Amino acid sequence: MSDSTVVQIQDKRLTLSNLEKVLYPAAKFTKGQVIDYYARIAPVLVPHLAGRPLTLKRYPNGVDSEFFFEKNATKHRPDWVKTAPIWSEGNSRDVNYILANDLATVVWVANLAGIELHPSLSRAKNIASPPMMVFDLDPGAPANIVQCCQVGFWLREIFERFGLQSFPKTSGSKGLQIYVPLNSPTSYDETKPFAHALARLLEDEHRELVVSDMKKALRTGKVLVDWSQNDEHKTTIAVYSLRAREKPTVSTPVSWDEVEQALKKKDPNLLRFESEQVLKRVDKLGDLFAPVLELKQKLPKLAGIQESKAESIKAGLDLAAQPEKPLRKRPKDKPKPRRTAVKKSRKL
Repeated sequence: MSDSTVVQIQDKRLTLSNLEKVLYPAAKFTKGQVIDYYARIAPVLVPHLAGRPLTLKRYPNGVDSEFFFEKNATKHRPDWVKTAPIWSEGNSRDVNYILANDLATVVWVANLAGIELHPSLSRAKNIASPPMMVFDLDPGAPANIVQCCQVGFWLREIFERFGLQSFPKTSGSKGLQIYVPLNSPTSYDETKPFAHALARLLEDEHRELVVSDMKKALRTGKVLVDWSQNDEHKTTIAVYSLRAREKPTVSTPVSWDEVEQALKKKDPNLLRFESEQVLKRVDKLGDLFAPVLELKQKLPKLAGIQESKAESIKAGLDLAAQPEKPLRKRPKDKPKPRRTAVKKSRKL
């Protein structure tokens, strides 16, 4: 692998630089390998990024050195990199976010040492309307992802009583994230109070393990159910994004069966995946997160949710009460994951 090279991606020409630079010192994982991973995972990554304002977390000198967030697209970019102006209240101006709509843009972003990709939940064309709801389960030591699995199942049981399907993925760091696809008309004014209410309900019912308040002093040995990600001004780590950890771990979609196995065996390593493992998983399993893009579901309308929060969720659950389903049983109407082969091209 040379230190720099020019590549042609469809009709787009791009110079890649500093390919031998080590970005993960403990794993001796280079910038060239970061670019190669993103190029090969792009067939399943791009659909989850396309049209969404993207914030980059850049590590120009590697994961052990200083980083910075980049929201406003750099002026020194190819003219084929698409951007979207989104009004920023804090800056009182439009911010031109990158739209990673294709393979070439993903490779260009990786060449900037944009190791972590943080997209908005919404698409730029309809920034106030989220097509999904997300819960970030963040463990406070000594709790870990195993405790997150338990909280994840409690969340899934509530969703199922409302007739909603949910999909788990690892954060690629310490925790687990649960996505509820909607893909139907809604707004953050609906999803955020609903998510907050649900987090409060779990906290009320499982105070030994769950907390909904972000204060670090409250989180020791517990799992924070972070509902606040459901906001047009926030971002969440993208599915298939690398994380800036000691090793090149990835935010990876998993099945509920895998979550159950990790919980039963109390083994956090069962839900820890590095880049090469993820490429092999996608080649074998396809995109387990594909239904999040397509499945149409409606958030239940609960009277008084803005005011009474957890109480209205409890009332709604009483109305929607159903026999509890076995953990291993999948809903019959769950769409099958779309098989998308990982491109087995030469290393960049």
